[in-house]
Amino acid sequence: MKKSTYIVLIAAAALSVSCKDFLKEEPFLTQSNALALADYDGLNKAVAGAYGPLADGAWYGADYVLTSEMRADNATIPVSTGFQSGRYQPPFYMNYSIDNTVGLWGYAYYVISAVNNVLEEIETQGMDYYTDSSVSAQDIKNLQAECLFLRALAHFDLARIYAYSPAKSKVVNFTDCVPIILKTDKTAQDQPARNSVAEVYAQIISDLKEAESLIDASYERAGVADKKAAASLPAIQALLSRVYLYNQEWQNAADYATKVINSGKYKLWTAEEYPSVWGSEIGGSEVIFEVYGKKTNGYDEYWEGPSHMTNPVGYADCAASPSLTALFEEGDVRGTTGIRGKDDGKVMFCTDADEASGGELWTMKYMGKGEGDATSTPDVNNVIVLRLSEMYLNRAEALVNGASISGASALNDLNAIRANRGASALTSAGATAVALERRLELNFEGHYWFDLGRTANGAVTYSDSRRGDNIDASSKYWALSIPKREYDVNENLSHNPGF
Repeated sequence: MKKSTYIVLIAAAALSVSCKDFLKEEPFLTQSNALALADYDGLNKAVAGAYGPLADGAWYGADYVLTSEMRADNATIPVSTGFQSGRYQPPFYMNYSIDNTVGLWGYAYYVISAVNNVLEEIETQGMDYYTDSSVSAQDIKNLQAECLFLRALAHFDLARIYAYSPAKSKVVNFTDCVPIILKTDKTAQDQPARNSVAEVYAQIISDLKEAESLIDASYERAGVADKKAAASLPAIQALLSRVYLYNQEWQNAADYATKVINSGKYKLWTAEEYPSVWGSEIGGSEVIFEVYGKKTNGYDEYWEGPSHMTNPVGYADCAASPSLTALFEEGDVRGTTGIRGKDDGKVMFCTDADEASGGELWTMKYMGKGEGDATSTPDVNNVIVLRLSEMYLNRAEALVNGASISGASALNDLNAIRANRGASALTSAGATAVALERRLELNFEGHYWFDLGRTANGAVTYSDSRRGDNIDASSKYWALSIPKREYDVNENLSHNPGF
């Protein structure tokens, strides 16, 4: 994406239009918020449209997930010749720079500005302006909650890429995070500086807490193919659990994980179900929030998406690292292997059907939905952002770190997952056991790099001799550079150490 943040903020002001009075509509790019967001239909369309960029290849549509797996040694560039397009060499060789960094910035701030438009207009016009016999005040509150959820998620994901975690920031003594944007800059005159890590996390939590207070407990977005691809009360609470975990607020992390676990809305996949759920059209029993994959989504990368990047007949850039696949014990369904095209939906790692990959293993978490031929044309895939297993893992980690939940223990939480994966039961559960279980359960879902980064002593020891130096606890790579184009238009942005 070539737009700077501040140009994006202007463009997003006209994200959606209303059909209330077609003959009086202004041209799309010149419409004011008052026109585009003139009624509930306009607000609703604007909020629905704000989810779109999450599917972009710079975000959950591929890079945000897969580059983190590559940086953390869960994924690797294939050894065999004839594979890979070269797209994932930067995270493999860790050759990031101010000119070559993760491209999330513009997309995340686009979403932030889009939802800010909706929130500002509701605040300006007042709740009563939008309500009538068919639209209640709660309907408007639900939209506000969705906006706050998306704004929190965007700020959080920006912070995880371009800033050190709360724990790491103390190790390196650098606390600059990302700019908090709560109002859309319609003039492009402002050049906001970076807020601190503490300020950004406080804002994320504030947005999520407000969203939790606003949304109806039974709310589900209408008119969408996948209701788990939109905000809900459990999605808000699950994200709060994760944010509190990153912020090392252990009791809050445990409390919110428990809210989701005890909601009764989700069920752990069984060992029999586990291999077949990843190519589903809509999220299954564990899924709390996901990004819906569809070729008709204007942001969907298709050939740049995870199904192609993790498939030897696609771009084949992200194979599974032997250091990951060797961790699974016999009988654990999460480590089962087979042949792609023959064993799809039965195992979790596959070799190429014609064995041209020389035994390279590929994750089946992005096997495709089945719209194409699994052996020749990889298909689009949903990308899971929040699911029930993570809530058990969050709670287990929080309990290990001093939180207390009546009737719950870290050992029971880990074994609840392992019992549903065909893995043997643990007899004890400390920090090391929790960290390993997170790696096993959440591999190729974009967690492991960030799990290492959010701990003060987290480091990466590479198992592949083709890689460069290992990543130590104070490495500059835990906070990647903000894109150069942003510095070109905003002199108030500080640089991350080493960049």
